[in-house]
Amino acid sequence: MAAFQSVTSYLNAAFSRDNIGQIVAKREAFAPGRSLAQGVVVKEGTRLHALWVEYLGKLPGSFQEVLRSTIYYSLSTEPPTPIVFAWAPGYDYELTIWHSPDTPPTKGGITILMKSRYPSDAHPAEALKAE
Repeated sequence: MAAFQSVTSYLNAAFSRDNIGQIVAKREAFAPGRSLAQGVVVKEGTRLHALWVEYLGKLPGSFQEVLRSTIYYSLSTEPPTPIVFAWAPGYDYELTIWHSPDTPPTKGGITILMKSRYPSDAHPAEALKAE
């Protein structure tokens, strides 16, 4: 899914070791109770943002909260902890997160792997909602 690869490229650039410091000032956008679709990284008003918002709307609430809180945590550390985002196709929603700890010579990092259907693919459970 080309759009999602584009979104992860934006996320990876923004949360990289070199650029994450610029996002720290926007940390409160990821505070508890906030939505992930605020245009902090993917610019609001763009087609890509619309696709991202659509995708986030389909994600289970638990996944949205895990992503939001992980981002908030990373922006709250000193120095901020870089995050790498990846997406792969899958049948159901899956989320894998690992955190490489800091060591004396280097800062650790967080990696988030999201798996889901392509956003335009209807999940079989959607048909059950209509019945």
